Amino acid sequence: MMRGLDTTVRKLRRRVFEEVARLGFKANAETLNDDMEAIPYKMVNEDTAKYRESVYRARAVVRERLRLAMGLSLRPENKPVHLTAGVESSNISDKYYEPPLMQVIPSACEACEERGYEVSNMCKGCLAHPCMEVCPKDAVSMVKGRSYIDQEKCIKCGKCKSVCPYDAISRKERPCQKACGVGAIESDNCGRARINNEKCVSCGMCMVSCPFGAISDKSQIFQLARALTEGDEIVAEIAPAFAGQFGDNITPRNLKAALQELGFSEVYEVALGA
Repeated sequence: MMRGLDTTVRKLRRRVFEEVARLGFKANAETLNDDMEAIPYKMVNEDTAKYRESVYRARAVVRERLRLAMGLSLRPENKPVHLTAGVESSNISDKYYEPPLMQVIPSACEACEERGYEVSNMCKGCLAHPCMEVCPKDAVSMVKGRSYIDQEKCIKCGKCKSVCPYDAISRKERPCQKACGVGAIESDNCGRARINNEKCVSCGMCMVSCPFGAISDKSQIFQLARALTEGDEIVAEIAPAFAGQFGDNITPRNLKAALQELGFSEVYEVALGA
C-alpha cells in the first residue's frame, strides 16, 4: 500500500492538476487547445522522464492524464482522436465529468501478472525440498541445485510458499486487483488491467495502489477554476480530515482565509450537512 507516501506517481498527479487548474484560471478559449498541447512538453523532458523508459511514453501518459483531469474520457487506441477532442464542451464552469469516474490508462499499464508464484534467489536448494513434496501437480522440481516452478503445471495454490523455510518463493499479484474489494479489475486482450464498470464502485483503491500511476480518476478542477475566475458564488465544503493534512502551523482559520482568497464565497466543513 502506497497511501501516505510522497511518490513520483503522487507528484505527477499533483503536477497535472496544477497545470489544468492554471488552464482554468487563464480561461482563454482562443489559446486553450494550444496551451493544453504544450503541457506534456512542459512537464516531461529528458531529465524528468526517468520514471518511464522513454520521454515519448511519459508524454503519452501525461496526455491521457490531462484529459481525465479535465473531466474527459480517454482516447480510443484503435482510431485517431486529437488530444483536445471534446474540450470545447468542457470549457464551461458547470460541466459534469463524463462517466465512468475511474479509468486505466493503457499506455501506463505494465500488464502485471494477475497471480502466480516464483522462486527467488533466496532459494538454498535444501535437501528436504518441502516445496516439491507438497505440490499437488508436480510443478516444482530441482534445476541446477535450486527449486523451479513449471508455470504450465502450477495451479497457484500457494502450498510451496507456505512450507519454504527460507521464504524464497514469492507470490506475484496485480496490486490494483488485490486492492479492489468488488472484483472489478479484469484484463484486456493485451493483458493490461481493465475496469469492469458494471462492478466498480469508484472507491479509488486501485488508483492509490498502482505503482505505475496507470489508473486515474476524472476531475472537475478545470471547471472549478473557470467558475472562480468568472465570479460565480461558490461554496467550498471541505472534509474534516483537512485538520491533519497541512501541519501544525495551519489552522482552520488559515485554510478558510486561503479558500476565500481563491474566490470561494463561503467555506463549511462538510459534516455540517450531515
